[in-house]
Amino acid sequence: MAISRTPVFKRCNYLGIDPLVLGYSHKPSIRRTKTTNRRRKQSVYARQLIEKQKLRFIYGVLEKQFRLIYARAEKIDGITGENLLTLLELRFDNTIFRLGLSTTRKEGRQLINHGHLMLNGKRVGIPSVTLKVGDVISVQEKSKQAFRLRKLAQNRKIPAWLEFDEEKLEAKVVTLPVRSDIDYDVTESAVVELYSK
Repeated sequence: MAISRTPVFKRCNYLGIDPLVLGYSHKPSIRRTKTTNRRRKQSVYARQLIEKQKLRFIYGVLEKQFRLIYARAEKIDGITGENLLTLLELRFDNTIFRLGLSTTRKEGRQLINHGHLMLNGKRVGIPSVTLKVGDVISVQEKSKQAFRLRKLAQNRKIPAWLEFDEEKLEAKVVTLPVRSDIDYDVTESAVVELYSK
């Protein structure tokens, strides 16, 4: 299995992402932000590529997976760019991050791999599973105490497309996520332009 070992803050600085989007509390230094202003003008292709890399980096998806998700987004009715964001948001590991059960998406992936979380009452060890409306996420009984403490420490705002019961540590996908639920700056149309060449 391929693993991306890119330094997180260096990559955030290059792509213009706030590390808070990824769940990190560190802020880039002033010296680094000055170097980004001295870069030469970017071509249209470079801007499109950066937007794609930004999405891949935020969700921790490798190139082959991203192409498959994009192909699925094209087949769904509606705007391809918004469909792409919806499919990325509905990934199991991202949903765990959005619920505040993990500090980062990488940690969410690890929790799923270790079997701490269940989907519709069954143990699922695949973080890339795409959730559907009505799916129920629950925490294994033996892991509940640790998750309660983690959730208290997180205190993250839960998006409107998810419903969370803090007593049972159970969540439900109520609706599909929409473009307004995305909390970071991205131009998804640039990704669509890049793949439509």
